[in-house]
Amino acid sequence: MIYTAIDTFYLTDEQLRDSPSRKDGIDEAAETALRVYGCDLIQESGILLRLPQAVMATAQVLFHRFYCKKSFVRFSAKRVAASCVWLAGKLEESPRKSKHIIFVFHRMECRRENLPIEYLDVFSKKYSELRHDLIRTERHLLKEMGFICHVEHPHKFISNYLVTLEAPELTQEAWNLANDSLRTTLCVRFKSEVVACGVVYAAARRRGIPLPEDPPWWTVFDADEAGIQEVCRVLAHLYSLPKSQYIPVYKDNDSFTVRRTPDPHALKESPASAVASDKGTPIPSSSSQEKDSVTKAAPNMAKEKSDDEGKSLPAELNGKQDPAANLKSEKSESGVGRSREGEKERSRGRDRDSRGRDSDRDSRGRDSDRERDRRRRSRERSSDKERSRRHSSRDRGGSHSSRDKDRHRHH
Repeated sequence: MIYTAIDTFYLTDEQLRDSPSRKDGIDEAAETALRVYGCDLIQESGILLRLPQAVMATAQVLFHRFYCKKSFVRFSAKRVAASCVWLAGKLEESPRKSKHIIFVFHRMECRRENLPIEYLDVFSKKYSELRHDLIRTERHLLKEMGFICHVEHPHKFISNYLVTLEAPELTQEAWNLANDSLRTTLCVRFKSEVVACGVVYAAARRRGIPLPEDPPWWTVFDADEAGIQEVCRVLAHLYSLPKSQYIPVYKDNDSFTVRRTPDPHALKESPASAVASDKGTPIPSSSSQEKDSVTKAAPNMAKEKSDDEGKSLPAELNGKQDPAANLKSEKSESGVGRSREGEKERSRGRDRDSRGRDSDRDSRGRDSDRERDRRRRSRERSSDKERSRRHSSRDRGGSHSSRDKDRHRHH
């Protein structure tokens, strides 16, 4: 059924009692607990995502409207809460990325269920499955509401009513009560004006501040006394409830985490099967049965071997041996001898390899020494040549000087 106006969405008490969740076997207490739990998730995720209060209020109203049409058995409260936050961010012009919403809900689930906080890889199969489910659930939300997602909150009426009543000191108290009223079904039962009058009345009673009663002040704001009393009664019942806990009524797996709770009745897996299951490869039941049969047969075989050994000992002591036993012993001795010879050959080969490596290293060292000697000799030769050149130049200079002296003497 598609609704074309926002006023036609409000439901009566009979319609709420005959909700889809009740038809699927969920009682009133469980349905109330799941509604409160989903709204708590929305409020906490909005704080972590730094969203305005208007976004969280819109998401909670969408959450209640959706479950007036669908059952908690068929749609997970966790997944619907995440989709409501994503959709409400777009409606209130404060959008958030789907990646951030998935990360926040993943972390909240780890903290609420006392699980180790693990990193959720964006390239993993779990993340892609969560993102596709987020988009699919958003389509279900829009479809059930006929794409009419306009929400009118009681918060904007509270400030105007208190200014008219000249009681501005009740603003914060009434605002807090209005936020708490979003965890109940008041948003789908009464108009925002009636809820605003109810929270103002409850705030005045809690603070002990009198309001005009002659005529009653709520008649000016188009509210009746029965509606105000019902709002106060629902809020009092909400505050009497314990802390909300998740009730697993959803058929399939709705976890945001990768870890799964192990089955206590399941058999312990072997390391190979555990590795295979982590990699995602299915293990057929036949292989596990074969492994079980092998493990069961192993101790029996060991017992048989020990019995055979115990039986063969007296025959050996008496000097009477069975020919078959002799053949087995000869085969075993030959096998042992062959294995010993193989080990000796391997050790010899290793020694040869080590010797070859040592000889290679020695030859390399000798080559390097030879090169160094050649370089040193070439350097010495070059230095000798330079010295001889210097001496020759000096000798030439000395001879010239003596000739000049002789010439000077003659003159």
